[in-house]
Amino acid sequence: MPTVSAVPVLVAGRFFFPFRRRRISMTLNTLHRRVANAALYGGLIGFAALTVVPMVATPAHADASATARNETIVRDAFQRWAAGENVFQHLLAPDIVWTIPGSSSVARTYRGMNDFVENASVPLVSRLATPLVPQVQRIWAVEDRVMIRFNAAATTTGGHPYRNQFVWFFRMKDGKVAEAEAFLDLAAYEQVVANNTPRAK
Repeated sequence: MPTVSAVPVLVAGRFFFPFRRRRISMTLNTLHRRVANAALYGGLIGFAALTVVPMVATPAHADASATARNETIVRDAFQRWAAGENVFQHLLAPDIVWTIPGSSSVARTYRGMNDFVENASVPLVSRLATPLVPQVQRIWAVEDRVMIRFNAAATTTGGHPYRNQFVWFFRMKDGKVAEAEAFLDLAAYEQVVANNTPRAK
């Protein structure tokens, strides 16, 4: 039976697990989906602490400066968001490609800032009476990829609490988010949209 290396190596967007005789690889997309499923349906913290952190902490070919820079950009943006600022116009690229996986009507790929804001963000935010406040649980970064796990809560226009859990995967380019894949509880999102009246403009 071949022996697996304890720490995978990131090469050209793939995690390679060296064997003595052969190797297997896991694409970033596969890793993203597995981690996100664990995050939203129980077990992210334990899973990440044991699995994800060793993977992304010491990749052999990681650009340490890019990793630190991109993590700082995202961390600072979420801190400003929690303080009440609207950070997304500065954080997201104008031509961002934002994907929400799932079977809900909101689950699709949005192309460009306007498409994402008008068709994914506004339907929810317009039905919140208080700002959506994020509470960051953990941020992981490697080169141009940043993963953030956070919770967020607000009060709807109907006076009901809205709480959700999120895992967002970012691909950074020139200091902005060029691509995003966002996992969340879509049923909670849909309940807010279906059962609350939008604020008057």
